[in-house]
Amino acid sequence: MTKKQKNLLIRIIVAAVFFVPLYLISEGIVPVKLPAWALYALFLVPYLTVGHDILRKALHGIKNRQVFDECFLMTVATVGAIALGELGEGVAVMLLYQVGELFQSVAVGRSRRNISQLMDIRPDYANIEGEGGELERVDPDDVEPGSIIVVQPGEKVPIDGVIVEGASALNTSALTGESKPMDVSVDDTVLSGSVNLSGVLKVRTTAAFEESTASKILDLVENAASRKSKSENFISKFARVYTPFVCYAALALAILPPLFVLLTGVGSAAYASTGALWREWLLRACTFLVISCPCAVVISIPLSFFAGLGGASNQGILIKGSNYLETLSKVRAVAFDKTGTITKGSFEVTAVHHNPIDAQRVLEYAALAECHSSHPISQSLKKAYGKHIDPQRVTDVQEISGHGILAKVDGRDVAVGNDKLMNRIGVAFRPCHHTGTIIHVAVDGEYAGHIVISDQLKENAREAVAALKRAGVERTVMLTGDADSVAVQVAKEVGLTDYRAQLLPQDKVACVEALLDEGSGKKLAFVGDGINDAPVLSRADIGIAMGALGSDAAIEAADVVLMDDDPMKIAKAIRISRKCLGIVKQNITFALAVKAVCLLLSALGLANMWVAIAADVGVMVLCVLNAIRCLFVKKL
Repeated sequence: MTKKQKNLLIRIIVAAVFFVPLYLISEGIVPVKLPAWALYALFLVPYLTVGHDILRKALHGIKNRQVFDECFLMTVATVGAIALGELGEGVAVMLLYQVGELFQSVAVGRSRRNISQLMDIRPDYANIEGEGGELERVDPDDVEPGSIIVVQPGEKVPIDGVIVEGASALNTSALTGESKPMDVSVDDTVLSGSVNLSGVLKVRTTAAFEESTASKILDLVENAASRKSKSENFISKFARVYTPFVCYAALALAILPPLFVLLTGVGSAAYASTGALWREWLLRACTFLVISCPCAVVISIPLSFFAGLGGASNQGILIKGSNYLETLSKVRAVAFDKTGTITKGSFEVTAVHHNPIDAQRVLEYAALAECHSSHPISQSLKKAYGKHIDPQRVTDVQEISGHGILAKVDGRDVAVGNDKLMNRIGVAFRPCHHTGTIIHVAVDGEYAGHIVISDQLKENAREAVAALKRAGVERTVMLTGDADSVAVQVAKEVGLTDYRAQLLPQDKVACVEALLDEGSGKKLAFVGDGINDAPVLSRADIGIAMGALGSDAAIEAADVVLMDDDPMKIAKAIRISRKCLGIVKQNITFALAVKAVCLLLSALGLANMWVAIAADVGVMVLCVLNAIRCLFVKKL
């Protein structure tokens, strides 16, 4: 508990100790006779003890012309009840209202602490090795990129980097939601927020602290609360209209019926005097005000979204705001990039065909032409070549997006790319009937053969697509730059409903726009690697970045960031969002339905202050408990 919560708890206990015997005396249960003035004075002790801050806030709101809030409602209702002689009920309302406020504060605080613990990945220090070999702890902000830091067993990796010495196992659960340790050694990349489990690691930092993965994730989570959903915005607007409305309705309830009785005489026989008439309707108005307090809805709805975002974060799914959480729940179509999303992105050369020159020579030309590229296909060509590559042998490199690369290798014109590139430079090529990515090679305008490169499906890609269908996704489409033969085989193996092949980057945007038009208002999500798919991620209703740890492009362009490359988490993210939205709707429906019934009973004189307390505090407690369920999503 915080200091403020402890203070409120003490006030509640003190007020309850005073209130219980006084209530028993006032109801005649304890045979003690006290004059009316003494009873009033004694009841004011627990009332002011527990409610002085509510009274102060109400007066402050009136002073600042921001009258209509729950503090004003509680103040008018309880002061009115006490003034009408309902001492016990008036004090009980304030006391139990504060009990509800304490419960709500503790519940919200606990959910915030749970989320903070789940995202407790910010390191407190970094170890720098001094001249004598001793470790010096410094602020991570003071470590420059390229520095060597030491991460000992049990410590968090403070900054992204590459291991230069040592081997260990890392716990990445705070980042990915997966508890399985990850083995790392020299030349492997490590990300800030991971926990070193065993060996000592020396790491060369590749980013400044504020640009490291942990900082970017924490910034994303902290900013998520500022992006409100339509439901939250509706509740905010609803409260601004609802509260003044019920205040005026209560005023009308207190004045109009007695005036009607006095002017017409209808029902006057039911009242012993004019004073009894006014007292009855004023008491009904006070009860009406207590019931109408909108705390349950105003508190539980933002808490539901907050808990939903935190529960998703615990699973390695970062959703940038409750607006995206709400949109994600409505997704009925998902479009995928292929490489790194459905497939592993680990390309391997499987064959060299139709080559008039030696196959190794074809690979050498291709690897040299691609030596400056970091594309997975380029990496596979260099790996297949297997020899040292001298970049000085390569000049005049020209990369043509969606086609391939033109370059001079040892003074000879080399073209490496797809069918489109060969057509563009006017080289007749031999088609390949093998499944895979086909890379044609031309030297000095003559066809030199083609290289077959194959990618492997992720182990659970098919299960992920099936899970999406079970989650209510009606259409799954793959968008790829690969040949039609590759696309049709992958789509068939995975179980996709459709595919688009041989697409340039700008074509993917056009395809997504066409899918949006075909969807008739149904929400579309695009899943990509977050680097070269940034325009498409931005264009879709929801952009989901797969395997985007450490990727600036992913975090900037996507609305949802999956912390590892597990496609099963796409369906999990959708189910989490739907659970959260379901709880939001439950709370809104339950709270408004109970209040509507109790308000009607109050207006008819069938509900007293105790019913009002149940309608306000009881409903708020139940809604808050229901909202906290959004934190627990592991079984989804």
